[in-house]
Amino acid sequence: MSDPGLRQRLAAILAADVAGYSRLMAADERGTVAALDAARKVFKNRIESEQGRVIDMAGDSVLAVFDTATGAVSAALSIQQQINSAADSAPAGRQMRFRIGVHLGDVIEKADGSIYGDGVNIAARLEGLAEPGGITVSVSVHTAVRGKVAAVFEDQGEQTVKNIPHPVRTFRTRGEGSTSSQPEPVMEHIDQQIRFCTAADGMQIAYSSIGTGPPLIKTGNWMTHLEYDFESPIWRHLYRDLAREHTLVRYDPRGNGLSDWDIDAISFDTFSSDLEAVVDAAKIDRFALFGISQGCSVSIAYAVRHPERVSHLVLLGGFAQGANRRPQTDSQKEQSAAMRTLTRLGWGQNNPAFRQLFTSRFVPEATKEQADWYNELQKRATSPENAVRYMEATGEIDVSHLLAQVRVPTLVLHAREDAAVPFDLGRRMAAGIPGARFVPLDSKNHILLEHEPAFSRFLEEMLLFLKQPSK
Repeated sequence: MSDPGLRQRLAAILAADVAGYSRLMAADERGTVAALDAARKVFKNRIESEQGRVIDMAGDSVLAVFDTATGAVSAALSIQQQINSAADSAPAGRQMRFRIGVHLGDVIEKADGSIYGDGVNIAARLEGLAEPGGITVSVSVHTAVRGKVAAVFEDQGEQTVKNIPHPVRTFRTRGEGSTSSQPEPVMEHIDQQIRFCTAADGMQIAYSSIGTGPPLIKTGNWMTHLEYDFESPIWRHLYRDLAREHTLVRYDPRGNGLSDWDIDAISFDTFSSDLEAVVDAAKIDRFALFGISQGCSVSIAYAVRHPERVSHLVLLGGFAQGANRRPQTDSQKEQSAAMRTLTRLGWGQNNPAFRQLFTSRFVPEATKEQADWYNELQKRATSPENAVRYMEATGEIDVSHLLAQVRVPTLVLHAREDAAVPFDLGRRMAAGIPGARFVPLDSKNHILLEHEPAFSRFLEEMLLFLKQPSK
């Protein structure tokens, strides 16, 4: 029986120590202690400012944990910049410099906040590989932060480290402020190739492909627009980050974006038909499948029908049963009916007041810019009539009987305070899929926004999961 006081989770671990600490103490005990105390304050302030937590500061060492690799590396960079600047002004032989290692991996966390496991051990070994004043990170960290931090990383290849059974690929940097490097370029421009295919009932479906690498297909979900989304602060960060590592194929389902709006049918069967058409048109034999919101149920059905084609299944903010298939109170039924009526009457108006109701539900923590873009997306993505039809069709979804049949490695993620799709629906969906890993995300947003730590956590979890060998 598992110990309820222990929790296993993915975390970024920062380990640090003073280079040449014994020599410094032998030369000047009082001065070294004073410098160490000052350095500890720097560590504490920078770690906490990046939403990290100090675990231990015993002796000359520091151990801290972060929810994201970006937070851990950002803290490490600013720490080294500040401490190295102070060391540069100290007398020769009295300069205190730290070595820092950062790793992203599983840890065991006790109720008292202490952490254990290989993730901690690897971070400590990376620290030993770092130069004085420098930072060494594992490949998992490098993948997660590439293009997001002001540092150039030098690939050191695979390193054999003590008490770790497998080699660890490492990267090192002097970090922000280095005179010998410039930040790795951020992917600013990506050519998007838009094409069209035909679903089984003759509807034209628009799909696109961006990036390079292993194929990843994103199942269509309500309210998308291939061109508009690619520029909007609601979706662009997700697509561009995924395209760094993968060939990302996505599409506008019927009634949305650049696909046909004048359609005969909108139902779960047509949702599935659109996905089938895109997969066939893209001519990809085997791929990872990524579903968001109601796209999760479509992804589940496809994975059950075609397990030989799906290498990995990632489900974000989803559910197995639509509202009409779940027990509802009379009040909930009245609210759903009222929303459909308001959608039919107010969706297409120039005044965004009505659409703001949806924005506040889907992205309650959006900035004004993000909220304005999402308000506009609703009008561009679909018509009032199709919006109502989507709401009705989504309410009838039920793939609960398929969950136990999923044989594909599955990662399920869900925001704890998601107002659009309650957290418990994601939890129950994950519980029904054999072997699925469930990751709660600390967010109120149904669509994860670039500025929130939950997005970085999601991206790190997903990219690491997709690198795992499939069956």
